[in-house]
Parts: sequence; structure tokens; C-alpha cells
Amino acid sequence: MNRMNEPSRDLPASAEVLASVVAGFEQLTPQVRKAAAYVLENPNDVSVCSIREIADAANVKPNTLVRLAQSIGFDGYDDFRMPFREEVRRGAVNFPDRVRWLQSIGRSGKLGGVYRDMVSTAIGNLEETFAGIDEVTLTSAARAIWRSRQIFTLGVGVNNSNAQNFTYLASTGMVQFFAIPRPGSTPIDDLAWADQRDVLIAMTCKPYRVEVVNAVQSARDQGVQIIAISDSPASPIIVGADHAFVVAVDTPQFFPSSVSMIALLETLLSFVIAVATPNVVERVKLFHDRRHQLGIYVEDP
Repeated sequence: MNRMNEPSRDLPASAEVLASVVAGFEQLTPQVRKAAAYVLENPNDVSVCSIREIADAANVKPNTLVRLAQSIGFDGYDDFRMPFREEVRRGAVNFPDRVRWLQSIGRSGKLGGVYRDMVSTAIGNLEETFAGIDEVTLTSAARAIWRSRQIFTLGVGVNNSNAQNFTYLASTGMVQFFAIPRPGSTPIDDLAWADQRDVLIAMTCKPYRVEVVNAVQSARDQGVQIIAISDSPASPIIVGADHAFVVAVDTPQFFPSSVSMIALLETLLSFVIAVATPNVVERVKLFHDRRHQLGIYVEDP
């Protein structure tokens, strides 16, 4: 097995593969050089298109791409393509490219690989997220929430449903939680009268939403305590936050994963309940007893 494929080593980055193509370009035959030129000009296509699609686009035969891969030390084209696909899986390319990659896997009958990657990535995200968060940090944020007058939970796009869900669960025992933006409003307007007695739980991941970043800055200027949840320590809402949580959102899909975000919010809420006064337990019980009395749940025979 050649140096590019040694299992004991990490995959080379796609940039390294392309650099090898450039280094040996002048020594290639005219047809292989034609294939190499296409790959160099369209590197994202390598990860999302089949060998036949690449060959047709480059106006060469599929076997020419195999020879290109072998010319720089790979056993075959699949090995050559692996670094490009791995970067798609890690989220290193843009959303449309990920969509095309998923479609290409679907056409090739390899959905079992997607299933495996989705499960392993979700588990990995949870492990990575909670490995970087400790009990002390969660307790501090939970106490800030419990002691506050109002708690605003801000999320837009996919995170709007996460904010709504967190607020809904909290409302089973507490009344001071509000998901924003409210219908017909903006986050900054919803926070207009918030001050140092209040808490803002804000969440956004790359690409960061302007309205969330602006609302966090405005709330901070008003003295509101900020609990920020994002995907990087360098996130504009994490920097300067009173309580900061970084979640892993890796995915083989074309959208960031919400698995860790939801798990963190559920854990944070459980800590709020834990530090709250005992009457919260009674309030939750009354909430659900009322639902049973109103016939909201299907009762067991």
C-alpha cells in the first residue's frame, strides 16, 4: 500500500492532494492533464459527483481519472476522492455542495453510510459538547436564570424552534420565560425594557445571524445577563457573555446539527429546576394534573 493510503496515517487534506496534482502536472499525458485541469478548477465536484460525471464534465474517459489518482500515489480514484468527501462530512464546504454530496450517495445506493455517519456524528457531538462543560458552569447559569425577573430565549431560523421548546418546557413550572422574537416583532424590540434584573439566553451558529448578534450587544448595553450558546469560542455572542457554552454541531448533512443544542438546553433547564425552590415541583405537578383533568392526554384503559 502506498504512502497516501497507509491506514495508520490520517487522510491528507484535499489541498495536499491538489498540490500533488500541481507538482506533477507537467509530467502527465495530455488526457490525464486534461482531467487534472478540471479537478484543479473544480475541486468541490470531486466530493459530490461520480467518476463518470467528472469524466463527462472534463471530456475524458473515467479510466483517465483513475490514472490521475495513481499518478500521485493513490491506488484508485475512490482513494483519491476520500479526502474531499471527508471535508464535506466535517462541514468544510458550503451547503449546496453538501446537498449534492448526499444526492450522489443516494444515487449510488450507499445510504447505509449516511445512516452510520449521522449516528456516529450525533453521538460524537454530544460527547464533545459535554466534555467541555462542567457542573459548576451549568450551576452558575442556572442560578442566574432562577434569580432573574424575566428570561428571554432568543433563536432564529432552526434555533427558533429550540428557543420555543425550551420556553415551553420551562413554562410547565415557571411563568417568567419568553421566547423571542415574538410574532410581528424583532429581538431588539422584545428586549427594549430588559435590564440587569433579566437574563437573555441567545443561540446562533455559523453563519451567525445578524439579528441575534445585534440583540445580544443591545441587551449587554442594557445590563442584561447573557447566556450564550454557539459553536465556537470565537463566536460573536460567546465573546463577552456572562455564561458561555460551546456546542458541537458537526454533521454529514447540509445543515448544522441541533442535537447538542437541544441536549444542552434540556440539561440547563434540569439544573434550573434543581436550584429552584421546592414549590416548582408542586407547580409542575399541578400543571400536569390540570391537563389530565381537562382530558388532554389519552388515559390508560
